[in-house]
Amino acid sequence: MKTLKKLGIWLDHSNAHLIEFSSEVKEIQTISSDFTFQDREETLQRSESEMHNKEQHKHATFYKNLAAVIKNFDEVILFGPTDAKVELFNFLKENHGYDKIKITVKNADKMSDKELHVFVRDYFKKLEFRM
Repeated sequence: MKTLKKLGIWLDHSNAHLIEFSSEVKEIQTISSDFTFQDREETLQRSESEMHNKEQHKHATFYKNLAAVIKNFDEVILFGPTDAKVELFNFLKENHGYDKIKITVKNADKMSDKELHVFVRDYFKKLEFRM
């Protein structure tokens, strides 16, 4: 039987913390969005419409970077305090290349690195127990 590759991603609109679930503790990888507060302020001074367009473009690039990592896994949990997790989920569902990946979305608050590891471990351990 094939061992499933599992990944937890805590994200908001500016950062994503990727935690691979395995028998050993893996280092947390972080991917950041290019859209900064400074970008927002600079473009907002020129035009609110331009600011929204730039923000959408930067978020799409952020989600594409995350999607490139996710394609290498069988199960993924997306969690965090903002709607970014739902936006990423919808982004992935638009591409049928992700149909075979089990993706779950959960709400979660800001967490320390240790809490991130515990959340991901507990989530996937519960799934293994149910099977």
